Amino acid sequence: MFVTVSSSLYLSALGLPPALIGLVFLGMTAYIAGFSLGLGMLGDRVGYKKSLILGDLIPALGLALLVSTRDLLIVIPSMIVTGLGGTAGGARGAFSPGLTAIVARNWRGEEERVEKMGKLTSVAALSGMGGGLLLAFHDYLPFGNLNDYRFLFGVASLLLLASSLFVLRVEEKRGEKKSTRFMKRSSLNYISKVIASNVLSGAGIGLAIPLLPLWFSLRFHATPLVIGITFSLASVSTALGSYLATLTKGSPLKLASMTRIINGVLLMGMALSPFLVLASVLYIVRGLNAGLGMPNRTAVNVRGISEEDFGTASSLQGVATRLSQTSSGLSGYIMEFGVDLPLEIGGFVQLLGGITYFALLRGGQGGSKPREMRQQSDSKL
Repeated sequence: MFVTVSSSLYLSALGLPPALIGLVFLGMTAYIAGFSLGLGMLGDRVGYKKSLILGDLIPALGLALLVSTRDLLIVIPSMIVTGLGGTAGGARGAFSPGLTAIVARNWRGEEERVEKMGKLTSVAALSGMGGGLLLAFHDYLPFGNLNDYRFLFGVASLLLLASSLFVLRVEEKRGEKKSTRFMKRSSLNYISKVIASNVLSGAGIGLAIPLLPLWFSLRFHATPLVIGITFSLASVSTALGSYLATLTKGSPLKLASMTRIINGVLLMGMALSPFLVLASVLYIVRGLNAGLGMPNRTAVNVRGISEEDFGTASSLQGVATRLSQTSSGLSGYIMEFGVDLPLEIGGFVQLLGGITYFALLRGGQGGSKPREMRQQSDSKL
């Protein structure tokens, strides 16, 4: 989370204008798209735990390179390889699709999946407040502005290495043996609807979220301390939302769709806010709403997917979302015309994404088919 909230600020401190920072985030999101797809397909074949470990080790290496130099020829590729920027909350980077897949494999019932994902994203989001606190500590470190960031990148690298060690202890149930080169046709048909709706929401997120710390800085002259506290509180509220999702009964699809719509409305409200405190409060409320929607959306996204395709399908969803988030490259350019425009446009696009999500998936399956039925009905790709 520290990398997510500090990347745009660090690049700005190195002298890059918003338009070029946006292009760096474009490269970052494009990289994550390809990397997460590769991890998902690998996980279907060798196990999702191994892909999760790899999803931590590669970013840890990228962060180690950020510590070693301030040369932009190394900093920019290293920041892209970290694969962590562009998202906030409990679902980060290339790690997220593998997490979705292993939960789907270990627990079969949809309500149980919502409960487990709710707990996992709640803990992840609550832990994410540590990233905001690390950024807040930046103002109190004695090494100088740029070296303070580099020191904290080193701390983040060590945390990722520790994360990969904990993943080694995760148990993973054996699943169906992969019988296709890519994916069953029934899985592909369902995932296509998810992807179509995710593209809109992803484009809105790409416009508004990656450069949000920079927006706080330019719009309100907020310091790293204030920005760090804001994002820490947003992580806490996201954790609370994810926990509430484990207690909420109702249609996962309706909850997932409505929370996306509200997310868009809150982004537009932030753009209209005349005060830093109000904008911060709206973002913290948005974290609560996003946390409530995330576990429900995860359950809906895999309800029509064959078990052997969990990794590829989850990663394919991530690829589509990430590619649409390359709108972050446009975000910096738009920001130079009007600092609020990325949030206004991005919020409206995400609102449309929530409406589309419900419209496309309301006729979908209510849960996974029994294995025998899937074997009879699925053709292979």
